Amino acid sequence: MQRAIWRTILVATLISGSLDIVFAMILTVAFGRKIPNMLRSVASGPFPAATDWGANGAVLGLVVHFALMAIMAMIFVLIVRARPALLNTPWRTGLAYGILTYFAMNWLVVPLRFHTFLPPKAISVATQLFAHLVLVGFVFAFVARRYLAPQRP
Repeated sequence: MQRAIWRTILVATLISGSLDIVFAMILTVAFGRKIPNMLRSVASGPFPAATDWGANGAVLGLVVHFALMAIMAMIFVLIVRARPALLNTPWRTGLAYGILTYFAMNWLVVPLRFHTFLPPKAISVATQLFAHLVLVGFVFAFVARRYLAPQRP
C-alpha cells in the first residue's frame, strides 16, 4: 500500500503539474508575456531574487511549480487515505479539492506572499478556477481512484 501512495502522488504530480504549467504557458503567450518571465515569477514566491536569475530562475520556477503540485497531491492523498469513501465520488471529490486549492492559493498564499489585493480580475478568477478544478482537483481524484481505490471483482 505504501508503494501505491507514493505512485499516486508521483503520477498525480506529473500529470497535473504538466497540464497546469502548459496551461499557464498558453495563457502567458496569449496575454503577450514571455514564458521565462512567468517561470521566474513562480520561482520568486520562495526565492524573491529569482526574477533576476535569468535561465536559472526560469528552471527554478519549474521546480517550484512541481514542488507545490507535489505538496497539493500529498495533501489530497492524505485526505482520501483517511476517508477512502471519497474515492467513490471522484467528480465531487475533485471539485471540492479544486475549490479548496483555488482558495488556498489565490486567496491566502499568493496575497500573503505578494501583498496583492482582492478581488482579482474576472479573467484571472476564471482561468484559475479552471486550472484548480479541472487540472488539479479532477486529475488528483481520478489518479487516486485508479491507484488507491480497493480493487473491484
